[in-house]
Amino acid sequence: MRVTLKSALSDSHIDANQSSSQRQLMLSIAATSEQINTNLPINLCLVLDHSGSMQGKPLETVKKAAFSLIESLGVNDRLSVIAFDHRAKVILPSQSREDDLTLIRSKIQQLQAGGGTAIDEGIKLGIQESSTGSKGYVSHIFLLTDGENEHGNNQRCLKLAAVAAEYGITLNTFGFGDHWNQDILEKIADIAGGSLSYIERPEQALIEFTRLFNRLQSVRLTNAFLQLELDARTHLADLKPIAQVAPETIEMSLQKEGNFYITRLGDLMIDEEKIILLNLYIDQIPPGTHTIAKVKIRYDDPASGQKGLETATVSLNIASQAIYQSQLNEQVQKSTLTLAKYRQTQIAEEKLKQGDRAAAATMLQTAAKTALQLGEKNAATVLQTNATRLQVGEELSEGDLKKTRIIAKTRLQTDGETGK
Repeated sequence: MRVTLKSALSDSHIDANQSSSQRQLMLSIAATSEQINTNLPINLCLVLDHSGSMQGKPLETVKKAAFSLIESLGVNDRLSVIAFDHRAKVILPSQSREDDLTLIRSKIQQLQAGGGTAIDEGIKLGIQESSTGSKGYVSHIFLLTDGENEHGNNQRCLKLAAVAAEYGITLNTFGFGDHWNQDILEKIADIAGGSLSYIERPEQALIEFTRLFNRLQSVRLTNAFLQLELDARTHLADLKPIAQVAPETIEMSLQKEGNFYITRLGDLMIDEEKIILLNLYIDQIPPGTHTIAKVKIRYDDPASGQKGLETATVSLNIASQAIYQSQLNEQVQKSTLTLAKYRQTQIAEEKLKQGDRAAAATMLQTAAKTALQLGEKNAATVLQTNATRLQVGEELSEGDLKKTRIIAKTRLQTDGETGK
């Protein structure tokens, strides 16, 4: 098992006569193997909200989705279940899937709705259980909630997400219904290398659980880090220099360690690339081919038990031309548009919070046009519809805002896009 690392610049040529040139660097990273692959053992922890607002069909549907996941686990996989209201408790300690399935199902079935919501308490116990016997496993937490963290502390949630990342645990968040805090659940998932999902209706719980479970089954390498070394004439943009644009869009940060910039990538999958976009500025350089940066990936291989493996260093070159002729890369342009769509909707949300409905509508229209350029027709329709509603004086519901966030962050499954 190894890492494939591909790179491309938005334009692989620069003008030797310009004092500075801006370029986007796209890195495509995935796990690969020449051998027939078998799934790595999974260490899955379900952290489920059973507060009073989950009463009735919501909780019953989540139970059924959990049962389906349990049935999908292999004999070598591990499972634990945490339930939380305004407190958290271990419903099922971390154990092998080989254990009594009837007992596992009965413990989940006994969950009753009641109480408030303390998400951080659920995350804390989820990390503790996920850390039990996790060596050699792909460790993921599925956190589902339908409410605000009224009895908890949101900043503590973010700190715990960072702890999960340090332990090599990926934390995925599922917002159920319309009354959860999308900013917090997105940040939790982003920090811990996971995915944010929106379960608009109870019957979508199984669909979203299954989608994420299929993804984690394709994980082959874990705890990956990108290491970037820049030439003295190459600089990162001051504002938002790096982002992930696939499988979903995530704003990332870089830490400086000596001559290197480091960022955590998390899990690497066998059949889905992780695409990173960096915004670079290159000082004027004489005509010729020049190395502007070097990159490599550090990662763990659970199958072999090896940690801290490294790829060969890849040099990134650019051609400086006395008579400049652009050489644009279509895939990098597409990734840049994907990031633009996300940031345009973020600006629209901020304008709406500030009460500037006209500016919010304009940015949603811009995001709709960007989605069309990407071929995302359903996403464009949702964005344009919301823009039009703002223009005619209508309010956007919590569900509208959450759907806008999701279609900005991911591709919907219906033209390639997320469910309706």
